[in-house]
Amino acid sequence: MTTMTTLTTLTPLTPTHPAAARRDIWFESDGARLFALDIGHGHPVVFLHGGLADHRAALLRVAPLANTHRLLTPDLRGSGRSVHAGPLSWDRLADDLARLLGHLGVEHAVVGGTSMGSAVALRFALRHPQMLRGMILMSPLYPGADRPLAAAATSAMRAMADAGEQALEHGVEALRPLFDSLPPPVRDVAIEMMLAFDAGSVAATTRFLARNEQPMESVRELEAIDVPVMVLPGIDPQHPAEIAALYAQHLRHPVVVAQNAPDTLEKVTQFCDDLDWNLST
Repeated sequence: MTTMTTLTTLTPLTPTHPAAARRDIWFESDGARLFALDIGHGHPVVFLHGGLADHRAALLRVAPLANTHRLLTPDLRGSGRSVHAGPLSWDRLADDLARLLGHLGVEHAVVGGTSMGSAVALRFALRHPQMLRGMILMSPLYPGADRPLAAAATSAMRAMADAGEQALEHGVEALRPLFDSLPPPVRDVAIEMMLAFDAGSVAATTRFLARNEQPMESVRELEAIDVPVMVLPGIDPQHPAEIAALYAQHLRHPVVVAQNAPDTLEKVTQFCDDLDWNLST
């Protein structure tokens, strides 16, 4: 059994969190109390985790950014501490992010994510372009509703939804088989996250993903995004590299970077550093 969270192929870019100021953020959005971790100081960068994960998975990817930036890693509604057993939509998840930035008084931010998180970032860019300074799209998987998802992604989402229903009946331990094939360091993080999940939230999230709804009707919508966008192609069948190539064809200012290269994190940090921050943040 597989899971579509990018933990499945994750090679951590850093094993530790930076020694920077860490703040727990709680905020209200559309009837839910949601959580985000706020680390470091400087220009704000938001990075969103994938499915069946929480902010700790985001930190595995980009934690060192907090040495030079203000790094915000939310638990998406229905994930981690952001408990929510009700309906989900890409609009709702994107609006939660806008509410977080408004709560913190952040007018513009670099917004990114991996897998499911990259889809939320995309929907945010399309709904709230005035708040966007740049984007980081890692392991994207949604080609637009006018194109089919990869078969491996659809299969993984069905497996996750089945496990989510089992979690409702038997508890979150029912999710453990989803992570058994991961390499030990990543599996340990995944299981640590899993044990803290709320079963109702897991069911809500996996049902949503299994509906195969997409954050945009067509990839042509990306042509409206007028900020620099770093695209890091996926490296597994659930996140085909062809999706990233499709994005690059339609984005106005794409920067394509291999995500498994030794200097990937340095390139991500440089991308954030190079953005023109003359706008008020």
